[in-house]
Amino acid sequence: MSIFNPVYRVTINGVEYQSSVLANLTITSGRNNIYEQAQAGYINIELINLDASNVNIDINSALTIELQDSTATFVPIFGGSVVEISIAVAELGNVAFAQRVKIIALGALARLPKALTNGVLTQDFDGDQIYTILQQVLFASWQEVPQALTWATYDPATQWQDAENTGLGEIDQPGNYELAARSSDRIDVYSLVAALATSGLGYIYEDAQGLISYADSTHRTTYLAANGYVDLTANHAQGAGLSIQARAGDVRNTITLKYGTNSASEVSAVNSQSVGLYGQLAQIFTTTVKHQADAQDQADFYLELRAFPEFNFNSITYQLTNPEIDDGDRDALINTFMGMPVSIADLPLNMSSGTYLGFVEGWTFRAAYNEISISLNLSPLAYSLQAMRWNDVPIVETWLTVIPTLDWEHATQVA
Repeated sequence: MSIFNPVYRVTINGVEYQSSVLANLTITSGRNNIYEQAQAGYINIELINLDASNVNIDINSALTIELQDSTATFVPIFGGSVVEISIAVAELGNVAFAQRVKIIALGALARLPKALTNGVLTQDFDGDQIYTILQQVLFASWQEVPQALTWATYDPATQWQDAENTGLGEIDQPGNYELAARSSDRIDVYSLVAALATSGLGYIYEDAQGLISYADSTHRTTYLAANGYVDLTANHAQGAGLSIQARAGDVRNTITLKYGTNSASEVSAVNSQSVGLYGQLAQIFTTTVKHQADAQDQADFYLELRAFPEFNFNSITYQLTNPEIDDGDRDALINTFMGMPVSIADLPLNMSSGTYLGFVEGWTFRAAYNEISISLNLSPLAYSLQAMRWNDVPIVETWLTVIPTLDWEHATQVA
């Protein structure tokens, strides 16, 4: 057992608000399901200002929220920019008064739908094309640097490659799929980058600092092979209402995948057995994959993994102040990220055979005074992984370390 009292650090425009009390907090990050790209992270935070100190917060002010882990290290759980602020009197007396400062902020992805580009791209791999577009938006040009800035006031630790970076994080380069060239055609940056990510079987996301990043099609496979699962137990989750669900809406048994320049060509894949059981459940994927063989591989991949329903959690919630959660599990949950592999044990045997394997797609922190919880949106393991080849399995792997309930049908990953 371990006692956990949440300690936060709120930093806005480089200023720590230590004299303010965090009253309420909601942070939402990631995406709702595997079928969409991530949306901008969102935070709604309420601070209690007890000393009427100056609140120097403006629209677009940089905001960072950090939560202290078991080692007393502050871990970032949100980074973004303020989009709304209000200050109201909460309590009034003869001697003093208290104010409620309510702030709404969004992650860097919120900037992309409002930025336009001609989107001219040469034939290249998915990660490289995404980097080309994002660096145009997220790196300030020489002319955009404030005229009053001097070398003496510039952070001496800044590397030239990262100077004036206003939101670009880790981009998997070059990526795994070669995409077609794109001619000039005005479009908002989010729509273009999301389409390129889908074409590469990858996804865009915000990291804990709010930086825009891209994970390619084998990112999760590589991470899982190197780091394994975060092992959790359902015994520590909020048990009431915990459920798994299989839906016909998740099944795709007739796939049409458009590819090539202007998505002018197409390939298809059909699972007749699934059609016979569930009826035709079709979907069209529009990509700019350059080569027919790659397009067919993607269509077959979608079909193989989604032709039949998989049980999934709608959501699972952990109260981080629960003393039954050990420090290791709590720290792992504080460090939650999109694509984090989780193994949830101690489920009833009629729910995922007692152990659920999947990836985090999105999450929500909810906090009040001395309370904080995290709710995870998960997707089944098979929905994300490109199947490992036999010679991709780590050479140190042994039969004893493979989960004994894993059947061959779902053995796309061994780690």
